[in-house]
Order: sequence, then structure tokens, then C-alpha cells
Amino acid sequence: MRRSYALRLAAAFAGVGLAAAALTAILVNLAFGIRFASYLEQQQQTRQAQLVAGLADSYTRMGEWNTADLRSLESLALMDGGTLQLVDTDGQTVWDLSTGASGQMAALHRRMMGSGPLGLAQHLPIRVNGSLVGTAIVRLPEAGLLPQDVAFRSSVNRALLVGGILAGLVALGLGAILARKATAPARELTRVARALAAGDRSERVESEGPDEFGEMGRAFNSMANTIEEEDRLRRAFAADVAHELRTPLTILRTQIEGMQDGVVEPASPSLASLHEEALRLTRLVADLETMASADAAGFSLVRQPVNLGLLLEDAAREYAGPYEAEEVRLRTNAADITMEGDPTRIRQVVTNLLSNALKFTPPGGEVRVALRPEGGSAVIEVSDTGPGISPEELPHVFDRFFRGGGARAGGSGIGLTVARELVRAHGGELDVTSEPGHGATFTVRLPLASSGTRSSFTSPSHRPATVG
Repeated sequence: MRRSYALRLAAAFAGVGLAAAALTAILVNLAFGIRFASYLEQQQQTRQAQLVAGLADSYTRMGEWNTADLRSLESLALMDGGTLQLVDTDGQTVWDLSTGASGQMAALHRRMMGSGPLGLAQHLPIRVNGSLVGTAIVRLPEAGLLPQDVAFRSSVNRALLVGGILAGLVALGLGAILARKATAPARELTRVARALAAGDRSERVESEGPDEFGEMGRAFNSMANTIEEEDRLRRAFAADVAHELRTPLTILRTQIEGMQDGVVEPASPSLASLHEEALRLTRLVADLETMASADAAGFSLVRQPVNLGLLLEDAAREYAGPYEAEEVRLRTNAADITMEGDPTRIRQVVTNLLSNALKFTPPGGEVRVALRPEGGSAVIEVSDTGPGISPEELPHVFDRFFRGGGARAGGSGIGLTVARELVRAHGGELDVTSEPGHGATFTVRLPLASSGTRSSFTSPSHRPATVG
């Protein structure tokens, strides 16, 4: 059963609010109990002080203990239902309100007031002009047990309980509001993700705030933009492949049907035309195979010592014919550098770069290939004198299926993508710099082998698939 994250978050807010309210109520109750007990004790001490002061005043006025005069203090002594026994300095009882009618009256006061049992006896010295004249033995009801005291504490506890419940309800309401607001970006992201999965590539996340949800929304929108662009490029690529396949297949079918009908003689020109169209189909299939290789988990590299200088010169000789046919000069300046790598894959990188440069260099132009050591890397540069790459197209040069607008021949648009992946598989990097009107320069940086021994270069037994 699916559980709402917003509901759980609201419950967490409410739980925290209730826990905070309960803890506050407990602490307030403890603090109030301590302060209330201190207040009651202070009240008893005040009553005791009043009683001692009255006894001392009676002794001062009478010059001795006078029972008749002491009776005026009986109501004060018995007000709280307590007992009083007055003894002189010799320990003789002068006045006793704990027995007889006075004791019964005190007990009646306690029953009427609903107070609890009497507390411990307090021996209070009575001094007149600094001299001890007697001792008052007082017993008062225990503090905090009077009905009004109990009722007061109960009312305070009820107020704390009601306050805690109200705080919990407020926490629950605020928690629900805050949880819904906090999870709104997640719900928006879920809605857009479902729309994207259903095929609607136009939906985007609108919440792009400065928090983690905003960062997630921006990342999701970037991913959606990439998916939309790749879909567009795939559709364009499928249309281009269909167009490229249709032309040679139409020519092949026409030529073969003409031969079957006897209209076309199976002579050398006709066979040459068929062979040329078969080669065009072969190149298209090679492009598709290269793309499938790029989509695989990784390129399988057969590493061995590779003399990059000899490899570049061999690739330049292979492309000498196409360059001469397009009236483009090809110059090489390769140092003698050896590294550990896959010669077939490195040759594929070089041939793709040479093919790409030829497509964008006009007749009479020049393509230069250079190889030099730089730090711990071997640097291969392929530069041309073509029209260059516009600032709008430069960030997309290595995007899959992307084809520049200034090419003199069509292609699949994956050659540079595969070349960069091959370079990265060797631990290197492929970059491009260009200014409109000043050509473009592709720079390959490959890490050199730890061993500097020279090895003779052997051309691969099979030609690598090239794009273009």
C-alpha cells in the first residue's frame, strides 16, 4: 500500500509539536510545583512569625506570661487548625491549646477546612529584648493538602493539558500545510516524469528554487532537454539514413532490372556503377556499426606499442587520393612518438578527423596534421583552412548525430562523437577550437606509455570503419 510522503511529513511535524508541548507541560508543571510548595511553606513561616510576635508582645505588655491575656491570641493560633503549646524557660507549660476544648476546636477546624494531618512540631523561641522568655511548640497542617490548594493545582494541570492539545492541533495543521508545500516540487517532478515517460517531451518542471528540490528540477529539465534533442537528432538521422539508402538502392534496382530486361549491357561501366553504389551502402553500414560500438558498454582495446608518427603518415597516404580529388593539400609533421594503445582504434580517430577536415575544407585549401610530445602526453593536431565553426555550433560538435551546416558532403554525424569516445577509452581527451573564417583545429591528447622503446608499426589487418 502506497504511503504519502506528505502525510508522513505532516505526522512528523505533529509528533514533534506534541512532543515539544508535552515536554513543555511537564517542565512547567515541575517548576510550578516547586514554586507553589515554596509559596505554601513561606505562608506557614509567616503564620508562625505572626504567632511568635503576638506572644512576645503579650509578655512585653504584661511583664510575664498571663494566661488571660494570651487567650486573645487563641483565634490566631487556631485559625489554620493547628495546635500551640507555650512553655517557659524552666520547661513548664504556660498555655496549651492542643488538649481540651481548644484541641477539639482545632480538630473541628481541620475537618471543616478539609486539611490533612498535622505536620511535625516546630519549636519557636520567643525573645524579648534579646532574652529568651519561652518556647512555642507549634504544629500546623501539612502544606499543599488543603482543598483550595489541590483545586488550584488541578486547574493549572488542566490548563497545561488543554494548551498541549491545542499546540498539537496547531502543529498538525501547520505540519499538513508545510508538508504539502514542501512536497509540491516532488509532485510536480513526478507529474512531469510521467508525462515524459508517456512520450510528451515538452513538459518541464517549473519549480527551480535555490534549494535541493530546485537543483533537482534543473537537473531534470536538463535531462529532458537532452532527451528531446536526442529524439530530434535520432529522427533526423533515421530520415537521413532512409534517404541515403534509397538513392543507392534505387540505382542498384534500376541497373539490375535493366540488365535483366536486356536494356543495359553487363559491361564494365555498368558493373563499376553497381560497385560504387555497393560501396556507398557499405559505408552507411559501417556508420551504423560504429554507432552501435559507441552505444556499447565500452570499446574493447587491444593495447600494444604503437608508433604514432608512422600511424599518422600511413593514414595520410591512405587519404592522399581523396584529398587530391578535392584539390585540398594535406601536410604532415609527425614526431617519432611511441605509446601503449590500440592501433586500430587510434587509426580510426585519425581517419575520422581527416575525413571531417576534408568535408569542410574548400578546394585550394589545406589540412595540416601535426604530432608532438607535450608533458606526459602525445598531442595530435588536425587543423584546416575551412570556414570554421560558428559559436552556436561549436558546443554541439561532439554531439551524436550533429552535422555542421558548412559540410560539402553528407554524413551520419557520429564520427566526431565516436572519435572522442575512443580517445577517452585511451585515457585521453579530444577538444576543438575554431573561429569563423579561420578554420578549425582538433586536438587529441593521449597519455604516453611508460616505456620509451621504439617499435615498428604494423598496419591493422582490417581497415577501421570511418565516418564520412
